Amino acid sequence: MTHGTQPSPTTSGLHPKTAAPGRLSPAEARALFRDGLVTPTAGYSDGYAQANLLIVPKAQAFDVLLFAQRNPKACPVLGVLDAGETSSELLAGGDIRTDVPRYTVYEDGVLVDSPTDLNAVWREDLVTFILGCSFSFEAALREGDVPVAHIEQGVNVPMFRTNRACAPAGSMAGPLVVSMRPIPASQVADAVRITSRYPAVHGAPVHVGDPAALGIEDLSRPDFGDPVEIAEGTVPVFWACGVTPQAAVMQSKPALAIGHAPGHMLITDLKNSALQLP
Repeated sequence: MTHGTQPSPTTSGLHPKTAAPGRLSPAEARALFRDGLVTPTAGYSDGYAQANLLIVPKAQAFDVLLFAQRNPKACPVLGVLDAGETSSELLAGGDIRTDVPRYTVYEDGVLVDSPTDLNAVWREDLVTFILGCSFSFEAALREGDVPVAHIEQGVNVPMFRTNRACAPAGSMAGPLVVSMRPIPASQVADAVRITSRYPAVHGAPVHVGDPAALGIEDLSRPDFGDPVEIAEGTVPVFWACGVTPQAAVMQSKPALAIGHAPGHMLITDLKNSALQLP
């Protein structure tokens, strides 16, 4: 396994991007990723939930489940694959080892590889946690005429480690990670209202305004993803992020853990409408 730094999350893949990624069915999008397309998935398969991944050996799985239960804002569980399972109703006909654009592999908390499939590292004792992702509510934001800067600018969403500690669970502990979207000041209330109806994909923001209150010094230098241009008259709004479990992996240093590359999500067959509160 090659040791090194994580490649840019905007690395182009082996196929040209489709001109209308939002119109792809989840199965069509997963097939593109399986065939080699590497791209952030924001804006893909409108109407369907996207998901974060954390894959760990069975011996570690209870600690991950307890960590998710104690930190539901950052780690909303959509599904769990039993040890060795590679598919479920969330990705019918798919394969968790190949159907995400890019993965991350950690050994003792250190990122050692960012492969485009998991065939070389897969083990029959691996348990997969499928966690809600804020990309799922972005279609609702856009339908409500709330702009989503990273989609408009064609980059990955910026994500930041914060000074807020998650509730620890067994061997798992780490900081809350947040995603940031600059929202026009006049539409912040709309963004809060719209996203609060999707608690299974992080729900309402955890903070609005001053990034220093979260320990974030520079919005132009995200810990994960890409910086976005912040237009005059907008306010930074922060949502809990599903990269939080990977930050816990970095801090807690389990022997092996696998995630999605930030912004490179699993596109599920679960409709966003099924996650929306009345």
